[in-house]
Amino acid sequence: MAKKIMIVDDEESIRESLAGILSDEGYIPVPVESAEKALEVLNQEKIHLVLLDIWMPAMDGMEALARIKEQYPRLPVIMISGHGTIETAVQATKMGAFDFIEKPPSYDKIFLSIHNALLISDLEEENLILKEKNARKGKLTGCSPAIINVRQQLERVAPTDAWVLIRGEHGTGKELAAQMIHRLSHASEKPMIEVNCAAIPEELIESELFGHEKGAFTGATTSRRGKFDQADGGILFLDEIGDMSLKTQAKILRILQEQKFERVGGTKTISVNVRVLAATNKNLEQEIEQGNFRADLFWRLNVVPIYMPPLRERLPDLPLLVRELLVEFSQKGLGMKEFTPEALNLMAGHHWPGNVRELRNFVERIAIMTPQELITADIIVPMLPAGVRAPLRTDAAAPEHDAGVPGPAGFDTSFKEAKKIFERKYLEEKLKENDGNISQTAEQVGLERSHLHKKLKALGIEVKFES
Repeated sequence: MAKKIMIVDDEESIRESLAGILSDEGYIPVPVESAEKALEVLNQEKIHLVLLDIWMPAMDGMEALARIKEQYPRLPVIMISGHGTIETAVQATKMGAFDFIEKPPSYDKIFLSIHNALLISDLEEENLILKEKNARKGKLTGCSPAIINVRQQLERVAPTDAWVLIRGEHGTGKELAAQMIHRLSHASEKPMIEVNCAAIPEELIESELFGHEKGAFTGATTSRRGKFDQADGGILFLDEIGDMSLKTQAKILRILQEQKFERVGGTKTISVNVRVLAATNKNLEQEIEQGNFRADLFWRLNVVPIYMPPLRERLPDLPLLVRELLVEFSQKGLGMKEFTPEALNLMAGHHWPGNVRELRNFVERIAIMTPQELITADIIVPMLPAGVRAPLRTDAAAPEHDAGVPGPAGFDTSFKEAKKIFERKYLEEKLKENDGNISQTAEQVGLERSHLHKKLKALGIEVKFES
């Protein structure tokens, strides 16, 4: 997609010449005659770079630079001046300008500066997206009592060195819980080493966990560090621990107790300091009774048990989960959809045996297969299992939920009001995650900053912290 470059200069000849050569190079020029007009345009459309003259009537370039950097801190600005001094260039750079070019401008120098500025801007945006994705890894969406209780438990245990056993059905977010512990722990700067005990063949799991020496078995052409070794000083996450064989359980128990091991085919004892998080969807007490899981290993792992509730036990979170998934899929180019309260109410009548994982697949399928932006109950009926009916609400059976978000069966308000409630709660959650930073929140939810400002004002949301 062609980049938009704003040219801010009170000289028409400069604007026209720069616009012409920018067009020839494949850019989209946006010429404006004043700093005031530039700020107005920036509030209306996406600009990728600004060429800003310093000496202009009314608001000059330095004041405009300060305003731009305050509102759009990551927008690259290249200053252009016919009366430049070293002091002015230094001041502009300190204020956040990417470069300072004297008039008459060398077009080669301008294009080199534009190329470098856009390259760095793209890298910064990519880095920000990666950071946001990493931050979202350890985030449990929802405001139901069940999920709030889980978050509080995770926040309490994360800063300690305690081992944690995370239990719950498939698709309830056990890995997310482990990632949240890691993010809030003292080892957050180190990677969390993950092992899927169900995905590794029994004959290879020892090599995977403990490593091996060269020649230990056929194909072992080099020595290799195991997961325990890699996790030294940090966190090891043993996912689906209930699927580990009894033989491996016995070996891992000794290592967990002593924090010492030998690599497969080796004789050297290696000492480590590892915090272990484990997860399972199985009933380990029942597995112990049947002889499939060691009781001593269970008690070693089960220092702090965390239970991840299934989706059917946290249905008030359904609207927030759906909204978050829709934003995620829209950022992947699937278009922004919206579910009506009636559609959400109908979805609340489904048992969701696959939990949030099943919900994710369901929402993605609708985002791909449905051209309409507004998803009504009629659209989702054929996609839900036969016999699903929205739960009837009674005073005795109405589910508990946050006062700010209608319960799954409680959409007894108008569509317009329900939409406002969902949007208000959603944006409040996002602002809280970003410490009130409007720019970060706007990027995360896929809105222009000015549009988000208007939306917050319309919803009556007060922003306490902004940067």
